[in-house]
Amino acid sequence: MDLKSVLVENQLVLRRFNAQFMRFFLNPYMITILFLLGHFVQKKANSFTPVIRAILAASLAAAALSACGSSKWGFPYRADIQQGNWITAEQVARLQSGMTREQVRYLLGSPTLQDIFHADRWDYPYLNKPGYGKSEQRTFTVWFEGDTLVRWEGDEQPDRQPFERSDTGKKHTPPPADADQATPTPSVSGNQPTL
Repeated sequence: MDLKSVLVENQLVLRRFNAQFMRFFLNPYMITILFLLGHFVQKKANSFTPVIRAILAASLAAAALSACGSSKWGFPYRADIQQGNWITAEQVARLQSGMTREQVRYLLGSPTLQDIFHADRWDYPYLNKPGYGKSEQRTFTVWFEGDTLVRWEGDEQPDRQPFERSDTGKKHTPPPADADQATPTPSVSGNQPTL
């Protein structure tokens, strides 16, 4: 292909494009719309100012009202993240030297961290990261010699459950001292199987 044939081909493509473009804009409906729009803009140019002001005022009012809908910026809901074991001061008070591993597991729950290199140490970390607010982190560790509890230490544990807020002002009432020796519920004679 020589240069002359390439130029001729490009001119043909441009003519086809121009023809389609002009056919679209020379459509009778499009001509009418363009004429009316031009006439409106030319004759009523001063009337656009109140329309623009009204649209601007309406959009500002909508933005102001939508900002009043939420007191928190960003996402409307952020889930609370709780990881680890929740240990209360009451559970720590019940620990006694000489308890077995099973008794400690029953009292505090299964440890979150059990290191194979330190088999006589159980760690109970806890992290509460609320969606909004301050994070809370505590650790508690117990040590064993063989199968018996030797010592424990950790951060000060709360005297409330995780679902109770610390700022409620309600006083915590510990369970009665004889709660460990609960009496079994008597069976009802109507529940006995018949032979």
